[in-house]
Amino acid sequence: MRPSVAPYLTVSPALAAITFYTAVFAAEQKAFMPALDGVRILHCELAIAGGSIMLADAFPEFGQTRVAIPGEAATISISVEFPGAAQVDEIFAKAMGLGAKPETMPTNSFWGTRLATFRDPFGHRWILNAPLVAV
Repeated sequence: MRPSVAPYLTVSPALAAITFYTAVFAAEQKAFMPALDGVRILHCELAIAGGSIMLADAFPEFGQTRVAIPGEAATISISVEFPGAAQVDEIFAKAMGLGAKPETMPTNSFWGTRLATFRDPFGHRWILNAPLVAV
């Protein structure tokens, strides 16, 4: 069963994003539909940490999305909750090793979580959170 709310990312090239998210988050592919052009991805669903994200390449010819402007950061942030603080550090390190840009280095927040944020190579912002005391 899918979560009741799941972000849907437009990201090009989607195949590169799928590879990045699989490597960083150990994402599990739930659905994959290549486009008829044999190059782009029409739809993909990835399970990450008990939730889901969906993504596809931009298809400006259908008037539903626009191609990203170079250097423009995406306006969406995806928050991922982990059961333990060590996972925040591990995921952050994997993301940095694969070309993500750090925004907030892993730190213990005043509200009681281990927190880190980064921009993936496609401009999307990821917020990693975990309780300081394992649940």
